[in-house]
Amino acid sequence: MFRRLKRTRLKAPLRSLVRETQLDIRQFIYPLFVIEGEGIKNEIPSMPDVYQMSIDTILQECKELRDLGIQHIILFGLPSHKDSFGSEALSDQSIIARAVKAIKKDFPEMMVTMDLCFCEYTDHGHCGILDPKLNSVDNDATLEILGQQAIVLATCGADMIAPSAMMDGMIATIRTYLDKSGFSHIPIMSYSTKFASGYYGPFRDAANSAPSFGDRNSYQEDPANRREAILESLTDEAEGADILMVKPALAYLDIVRDIRDRTLLPLAVYNVSGEYAMLKNAQKAGLIDYERVLLETLTSFKRAGADIIISYHTKEIAKILNKLH
Repeated sequence: MFRRLKRTRLKAPLRSLVRETQLDIRQFIYPLFVIEGEGIKNEIPSMPDVYQMSIDTILQECKELRDLGIQHIILFGLPSHKDSFGSEALSDQSIIARAVKAIKKDFPEMMVTMDLCFCEYTDHGHCGILDPKLNSVDNDATLEILGQQAIVLATCGADMIAPSAMMDGMIATIRTYLDKSGFSHIPIMSYSTKFASGYYGPFRDAANSAPSFGDRNSYQEDPANRREAILESLTDEAEGADILMVKPALAYLDIVRDIRDRTLLPLAVYNVSGEYAMLKNAQKAGLIDYERVLLETLTSFKRAGADIIISYHTKEIAKILNKLH
């Protein structure tokens, strides 16, 4: 009679041997927020252990990340100047442009992905140029400036572009701009299914990017729509995205699995600020075995089908995995 392995009874070495889902720090991306100034490391009150940092402090951080085995970061720029068109994002002397140049100079082996959006650069906090008649984002006008921003970032040394604006046609536009400018080798990791979520609250503190009016429901995905969420990612794949993404992660693992079953492209999830803050506050209150719950949560992302995890927990995970191994 066939006897099935009872995994709950296995000793640790054999249990590890048959484990189906593994966390690997090489598949994590760590978000960093860069701000003007020197010697700055401002902790974000709603996100313990996450900081806004000046370029010199970012470079110190990159050394620590390298020593932990973290090979990949995603950068968000926090400019001192904002206007209605997000013009700072189109300058090769912007804070984000200077930051990627400095990082690639001192840490050429560090893979730097650049978030591509205008919400941090506009005085109204929306993700592109506004249409005054609609009092919302002008999709087609925004496409052109997204393409221009992609060229600026690629020229400054970006290894990968990650468009997060959720504009219709943005992947095709950015791919065309990159290819025509000699950057056909630069991959695009699209925020392909990005929901209009309540989990983003702490990030808007970190990136100083809360909308000054209204919300982003007109261009981000309705959390209630499953089929549309799948279609958004498959459309970006057809337009030339190299990596797809679901954001947030925790409340949308069904969508992660749905997309995983329909594409052969690498799939990322963004373990967003609200998810991070909930675990951190539960840890502070003594409500959970923090490391155990953290590992369980991140493993669920991989088990659902994610290849890549963008997470504010990345440094912690590196230390935990180094300890376990």
